[in-house]
Amino acid sequence: MGECGSAAAAPSPPTWRPARDQRGLGGSPGVPAFRAAGSFRSDRHWREAEMAIRYPMAVGLHKGHPVTKNVTKPRHSRRRGQLTKHSKFVRDLIREVCGFAPYERRAMELLKVSKDKRALKFIKKRVGTHIRAKRKREELSNILAAMRKAAAKKD
Repeated sequence: MGECGSAAAAPSPPTWRPARDQRGLGGSPGVPAFRAAGSFRSDRHWREAEMAIRYPMAVGLHKGHPVTKNVTKPRHSRRRGQLTKHSKFVRDLIREVCGFAPYERRAMELLKVSKDKRALKFIKKRVGTHIRAKRKREELSNILAAMRKAAAKKD
């Protein structure tokens, strides 16, 4: 019984595996260096991660199954601040009727003589914030460019 039992249950020789801190340091061929950090728990996970293409594939139980991306349109709340045709028309009409505010006229004079930084500081004092001042300066310089283009076209 002892002989028979020992012959039938003879274990296969154990496969040698390097210690955790020796992996990827050139001790065993075919084991990449990133495994030394311990990012994968076992060889099985390492092999699966190597096989799976990450980007257009499902993650989880059925890795590697191609899926189509569900495209959602942006929420209505995201369009806040976007210029509509109607509001642009109304603003252009008001600009045509009322003209420019006194501070805008002075800023345009500063921009005409290439005093951009002084114009920015002046507008910032009037409108309150740096970003609004930059936007206003850009708007006024675009208006000046359009006026120059119209004058050149007329001549």
